[in-house]
Amino acid sequence: MLMAAFTSLNAQTAKHTFALGDTAFMLDGKPLQLISGEMHCYRVPREYWRSRMKMAKAMGLNTIGTYVFWNAHEPVQGTYDFTGNNDIAEFVKIAKEEGLWVVMRPSPYACAEWEFGGYPWWLLKDKDLKVRGKDPKFLQAYKNYVMQVGKQLSPYLVTNGGNILMVQIENEYGSYSNDKEYLDINRKIFREAGFDGVLFTCDGPSQLPAGYLPGYLPAVNGLDNPKEVKALINKYHDGKGPYYIAEWYPGWFDSWGTPHATTKADEDAKKLDEVLAAGISINMYMFHGGTTRAFMNGANMSKKDPYSPQTSSYDYDAPLDESGNPTAKFFKFREVIQKHLPAGVTLPPVPASSKTIAIPNIALWDRTPLFANLGKPVINEKPLCFEDLNQGYGFVLYRTTLKSAAEGLLKVKEMRDYAIVYLNNKRIGVLDRHLRLDSLQLNAAKKGDVLDILVENNGRINYGPYLTDNRQGITEKVTLNGEELLGWKMYKFPFESTAGFKYATNKDIYELEPALYKGRFMLTKTGDTYLDLSKFGKGFVFLNGRNIGKYWNVGPQQTLYIPAGWLKKGLNEIVVFDELKNGHTQIAALDHPILNQVVKD
Repeated sequence: MLMAAFTSLNAQTAKHTFALGDTAFMLDGKPLQLISGEMHCYRVPREYWRSRMKMAKAMGLNTIGTYVFWNAHEPVQGTYDFTGNNDIAEFVKIAKEEGLWVVMRPSPYACAEWEFGGYPWWLLKDKDLKVRGKDPKFLQAYKNYVMQVGKQLSPYLVTNGGNILMVQIENEYGSYSNDKEYLDINRKIFREAGFDGVLFTCDGPSQLPAGYLPGYLPAVNGLDNPKEVKALINKYHDGKGPYYIAEWYPGWFDSWGTPHATTKADEDAKKLDEVLAAGISINMYMFHGGTTRAFMNGANMSKKDPYSPQTSSYDYDAPLDESGNPTAKFFKFREVIQKHLPAGVTLPPVPASSKTIAIPNIALWDRTPLFANLGKPVINEKPLCFEDLNQGYGFVLYRTTLKSAAEGLLKVKEMRDYAIVYLNNKRIGVLDRHLRLDSLQLNAAKKGDVLDILVENNGRINYGPYLTDNRQGITEKVTLNGEELLGWKMYKFPFESTAGFKYATNKDIYELEPALYKGRFMLTKTGDTYLDLSKFGKGFVFLNGRNIGKYWNVGPQQTLYIPAGWLKKGLNEIVVFDELKNGHTQIAALDHPILNQVVKD
């Protein structure tokens, strides 16, 4: 069955036919078994898309699976961005040049441990709008976006001579609801956008009955027993296949404060062998995870489990690690896939791993306290959430002046997601949604004292029943001894860049006050490296103008991956924002990552 894959990939030039057979996918009338690996262009520096795809070929993959993230492409409503790392069409084109098919997953909802599951934050500016349903305002925004995606991707469909074999509508919808009419609206929008080939859905085994669309292929996630996979798809697809595991998990994601997730390579390889031997097509999630940069991490939350934000590292214990180097799992999977190739077909050699460098003692000469850079506030009687302030990500400082002397319980109702509380510039406590901690004791406060609450969006929920309730900041009210505090000034810190902050080498910083630290360093050679944040508190880092991700001393991630292509020979600039610790004078970069160091405070 694999012969069709390898003969057709030699030169993806002619137009092909792709269809659903009774037991297998059919390419030009011959069976095609997809051996696919998930990789997202947004999480991998554009400079390395091709090298990662060469690694995919070397492991034996014939297909790349990928999501498309709405919030990356429409950061402001009506303004679309398909450039740079968002150039999904170029990503597909490179895959074609490297002889790889693509399974495209452009559902406006992705999950993927990505902020708001891929939905843009501005949908929440209308507090009555409901995502992922038949709300006309949502559907219109959804359609506008998908039409733009169609312009980018429809030329690369296999029906148009490209390498996109099939397209997913919605994503794991059965874990959310079961409205078949809504699913069919999805289908119609995708057809109108030019996606005229094979469409499919995917769900976990128990959610599949609710999430599939009758008449379209129901792929399954998280199931790797061949008999069970075939029985489930047969049941909901007129007694036939093809059989496709759209997400198989030889790894898992990390959340802050929990150990680094790993799986056993030998056991995973055995499962892969069984699936391929049964003729089932498979997409491993992830083949290469990469990094979730800036403020794009998501969070999980359920009725029994607390809010839990995910790390910037999306290493996923995948066959290719965060920096794109092959792991032991990669080589075990390669051995399995090689075993299933037609006689005489061999895999290409594995490319060399990337070189790494260490950068010791980067001096942080310039520093500036956040409270010295407040700018002009928004003034309102009641605190406004991020969305009402027209801000998507980052931080907001909420400030009020106490009208009378008071002490007692200070409570922030529905605080999203992490907050530091100050009285007269002195930190008095931390509030954390993950710990279900939304209040603290305020002691000996006087009339005229200044109360500050610095609130951070720690990542909107990307999965589960709370997906629609994702407004950020102080979303309801602040009370002291049950009485609502009014008269607020709100200072916005979206941190789209760190430009405009005023630094000084000897500026005083109040004890435990959040601050930015800037340094410059020279390099005579570049290489992949890992910024060591283990002595810092919580914040993010900009390198040469790019937000390279978040850090938090709770772990398990203690380093931030810096790709060689984002460093420069000569002068480089780094800016570190730390909201919990201060007094930093230097930082270093290591030649290896630290991804499994949990710190209990």
